[in-house]
Amino acid sequence: MNKYKRVLLKLSGESLMGEKQYGIDENRLRDYALQIREIACMGIQVGIVIGGGNIFRGLSGTSRGFDRVKGDQMGMLATVINSLALSSALTGEGVANQVFTAARMEPIGRFYSKWDAIAAMTKGEIAIIAGGTGNPFFTTDTAAALRGVEIEADVMLKGTRVDGIYTADPEKDPSATKFDKISYDEIYNRGLKVMDLTATTLCRENNLPIIVFDMDTVGNLKKVLSGENIGTLVF
Repeated sequence: MNKYKRVLLKLSGESLMGEKQYGIDENRLRDYALQIREIACMGIQVGIVIGGGNIFRGLSGTSRGFDRVKGDQMGMLATVINSLALSSALTGEGVANQVFTAARMEPIGRFYSKWDAIAAMTKGEIAIIAGGTGNPFFTTDTAAALRGVEIEADVMLKGTRVDGIYTADPEKDPSATKFDKISYDEIYNRGLKVMDLTATTLCRENNLPIIVFDMDTVGNLKKVLSGENIGTLVF
């Protein structure tokens, strides 16, 4: 028996770059598609939210003179590009899927509603939910938390390039130690940058647990959902 029936998978836009400096690495994209196919074959219902930082990040655009609202809207469109790329990769691997968008842009994607996304997942399709929340000033982590709560996911899986949550940045501090489990309160008290506070608070208030794990290591997604002790559980 699978521990989780329905999950919300949050993917980093930067991770899609793979070995490139910008854009989408086709090999990384295919790796992700194959991992997602594995868990779909386990009978797990999957919703996905992808960031857009490999193409454009709204907040960083303000430092270059972009209006914040327009910059965030550009970032939302970047997530749509990534979502379409993942949709294409999944289709290529024989995985049925639908792209939903937070703002109307048919025929590129179907306008998102909780009920339509759940209906798609119930039929065995992957629901790729693009466009962030559809509003400026919110990150895609917050969008993932919101969609996870809306689609009644059992857990939010935050796929990153790090294998969990540490006491400090392990890339900068070799003495940093990893948590197997950590509470929302301890994240607040320690000031750990797992997600932005809005996303973390939304998960906490709605009792949505988070597992932070290394998505870039092929096979890890299935291991997490098979109950193997990798990554860090936030509860």
